[in-house]
Amino acid sequence: MPSSLKIALIGDVIGRPGRQFVAAMLPKLKARYAPDLVIANGENSAGGLGVIKRTADELFAAGVDLLTGGNHIWDKKEAVPLLRVEPRIARPLNFPPAAPGQGWTSRRLPDGTEVTVVSLQGRVFMDPIVDNPFLAMDAFLKGRPAGGVVIVDFHAEASAEKQSLGYHLDGRVSAVLGTHTHIPTADLRVLSGGTAYQTDVGMTGALDSVIGMKRGPILERYLTGVNHRFEVETAGPMVLDWTLVEVDPATGRAVSAWSRRFFEETIEQLPV
Repeated sequence: MPSSLKIALIGDVIGRPGRQFVAAMLPKLKARYAPDLVIANGENSAGGLGVIKRTADELFAAGVDLLTGGNHIWDKKEAVPLLRVEPRIARPLNFPPAAPGQGWTSRRLPDGTEVTVVSLQGRVFMDPIVDNPFLAMDAFLKGRPAGGVVIVDFHAEASAEKQSLGYHLDGRVSAVLGTHTHIPTADLRVLSGGTAYQTDVGMTGALDSVIGMKRGPILERYLTGVNHRFEVETAGPMVLDWTLVEVDPATGRAVSAWSRRFFEETIEQLPV
């Protein structure tokens, strides 16, 4: 068994530009940092809203091992049959039981260590149809052997809800990493019980945008109060936000964690 495992989570991948930037960057990131597992939030990968087979396959081909979801995972009707058959994608655990797919997925690494990845959705300022995420995680962890490697992607709006879940799960999971706001936060740390925590990992998409979308329609909405159709921004520099957590496989506790925003020019600075 290795002394530690390196697990990376890529922030929300926004549309085609985000997918293409993952394809350009991830092979070099893997060559440089050698993560044992790469997770990406893929709920915005299809046209900025939703996931379909083609977009998921592109991310898998780029080197992503597992995908997590969130409140937009159903925005494309093709997601329903996809999640019924694709074990590498997790929709939020606390969706109603009748929802297609499963709320967690796993990967057994070459050394035999099994890494479990849970997708979870918040309720504050979001659709309250989902179950209480705190109780959903309690039920999920009940009866599971202690010391396993468990990564939680908490897709939520409110920072207080995210922080509260981090403390609630401290010492019981390897990491609680937030997604959904598309803005990377500077609060990454390992909590006292050994759980890595960050309020939001960030996104992968256009930098000169409003959370990956063209600025014009969103500004018009704020200025006029009239809804406009959002479109994925395709121009300008791209960024890839990721967080890498080092985990002791013997205990399931985080040893260290760091995050970084990679820009296009970074490609030339990384080894092939």
